[in-house]
Amino acid sequence: MGCHRSGTNLLYDTLLSAGDFAVYRGYIPVYKILIPRFGNFDKAKNRKKIMEVWLRSKGFRRSGLDAAQLTDKILAECRTGGDFIRLNMDEIAREQGAIRWAMYDPDSLLHMPRIKAEIPNALFVHIIRDGRDIALSLKKMGEFRPFPWNRKAGSLRETALYWEWMIRTGQRHGRAFPPDYIEIHYEDLVSNPRATLNKLGQFIDHDLDYERIQSTGLGRLRETNSSFRGEATEAQLTARPIGRWKERLSPQEIIDLESLVGNCLENVGYELITSAKNRRPGFRESWMRMVYPNYLSTKFFLKINTPIGRWANLSVLELEDSTPIPVAQ
Repeated sequence: MGCHRSGTNLLYDTLLSAGDFAVYRGYIPVYKILIPRFGNFDKAKNRKKIMEVWLRSKGFRRSGLDAAQLTDKILAECRTGGDFIRLNMDEIAREQGAIRWAMYDPDSLLHMPRIKAEIPNALFVHIIRDGRDIALSLKKMGEFRPFPWNRKAGSLRETALYWEWMIRTGQRHGRAFPPDYIEIHYEDLVSNPRATLNKLGQFIDHDLDYERIQSTGLGRLRETNSSFRGEATEAQLTARPIGRWKERLSPQEIIDLESLVGNCLENVGYELITSAKNRRPGFRESWMRMVYPNYLSTKFFLKINTPIGRWANLSVLELEDSTPIPVAQ
């Protein structure tokens, strides 16, 4: 888990390539989409609605599971979002003869307390990447708009504040159960993989053999999902995945970003290149730092805890037909 564009896909594929993990290329947004839209699993009618949708989703199609058998299990045994994840993933692991499973979802860091309460043996791996590279990448994609009033998608400063909010939220949740939470840096995974994998392997109690991972090479270990892949060859992208912001951001853009999120960058181990004098935030920056994190936290709370969540967008599920989906009553 981690802020979007932090290397969560790369980390997930690295784990799966180590062996003994269930290989699942799907997405189970149970806390982000399914529960807010249809309600908690403790009610039978909600379980039925969720399964009607889930069986049409790309996440289910990629599981390879039998629809009738999974439906029977969910309707009989599932009472929480954690149960839904566990029942799906346990069945996938059983079908593949795997001894354990891992989940990929950047936004899991927002739901860590609930996940831990519902899956007590869960371990959380938070991958952190330089927020200047994150802001650059999301701006390049041109689709990311964390704040609806932004006229221009992917604004550097707003995206950097979103990165900081995600980092701070994940760290705050992780402090509640330190033995089951670890932070690794994307830059370390790329530039010093053996030492990073050794540290991670000890944490999850799993042999993360570098040579085996390289030879298996699932997913992002074989091909990049870089937002810059249209501008360079695969070899060039793989060779320079770190510190692109130094080449692509203007001096003023770097000052703007470091003025906004410099403290967070330093707190998570990144060096700043602008002087303290140049990083003095103005009125607009101070206002943004005050308002934007509160907006993100309020938006998240309302979606998860109020009827607003009933209008959660189902597009990420990639449903196989366009039949209208009822809103939970």
